[in-house]
Amino acid sequence: MDYGGFLREVGRGNVPPIVLLHGPEPRLLDDALAQITRALFPDPSFLQLSREVFDAEETPAEAIVRSALTLPSMTAVRLVVVKPAQALSGKTAGALAEYLRAPNPSTRLVLLADEALPTSHWLVKALPPAAVIEVRGLTGRALVAWLRARAEEEGYELTEPAAQLLVRWAGEDLTTLVGEMEKARLFSGPATRSVGEDQVRQVVGEHRVLKTFELADAVERRQLGPALERLENLLASGEEPLHILGTLAREVRTTWQVKEWLRQGKSAEEIGRVLRRPTFAVEALCARAESLPPASLSGALVRCWQVEQRLKSGGRPRPELTLLVADLCGAG
Repeated sequence: MDYGGFLREVGRGNVPPIVLLHGPEPRLLDDALAQITRALFPDPSFLQLSREVFDAEETPAEAIVRSALTLPSMTAVRLVVVKPAQALSGKTAGALAEYLRAPNPSTRLVLLADEALPTSHWLVKALPPAAVIEVRGLTGRALVAWLRARAEEEGYELTEPAAQLLVRWAGEDLTTLVGEMEKARLFSGPATRSVGEDQVRQVVGEHRVLKTFELADAVERRQLGPALERLENLLASGEEPLHILGTLAREVRTTWQVKEWLRQGKSAEEIGRVLRRPTFAVEALCARAESLPPASLSGALVRCWQVEQRLKSGGRPRPELTLLVADLCGAG
């Protein structure tokens, strides 16, 4: 059974005696646990007596089993949650392995592993396939639907075009998406009941502009690792490759122009007034320009033009821009 099918079953009130949910997306694990909790305990006042949560890194397997064998009080079932389940060692979990073969019918044991477990892991092997749910990252329409459902839970509507724009601009990381969605809602005002494309553009657009300047700054400082990371973030968020290239080429031209102004005897303060940049930033740019031979700067400009031609001729943006960033960081 996949994650979506499992949640549909939980929504119908069907929670199995044991379930292992594993995958690297903690928000989806939390969502599943919240839905299980609501299905088992519509009245949250019973939670304190009927739910126990254990840290698998600190709790012996025997303590988990004792809790799972405890009979419920005032409710039909008890909920026992263990996380991160990958920390449970098969070598020391004999009692738990025995429990998995014959679980208490009045307990729902939920094992949450915040990483994907291989089929060779002892927990995966000890449980029937129907009790092992792999929680994969959401993409495409499933991700859009998840965002809209989350907004509905919070009491407002996120329009489908707005959700699609969020994914296209902010990428597929759920934590980032939820943060950007909340910023769009706050931007709309406390009384808002609907968040549309305009609000998303106002908020997420600023985020992407900032990331573009961070890329240019990392290249200017010749910090290859951070530059490649920012490039990947921009591409993943749907930034136009030609826009990224334009920013990089503009910085190369600016460095070339600063070198020429320095040759003419202009001071960093004068250059700062022309560029409308603070003096401390211009001083760093001047130091960078002075350290580069003219041939290096002209070569960097040629590389930018070459990449532009390749992109416009159908070249693949990611490898072309990655090589360009590496070349620019190593220039000189």
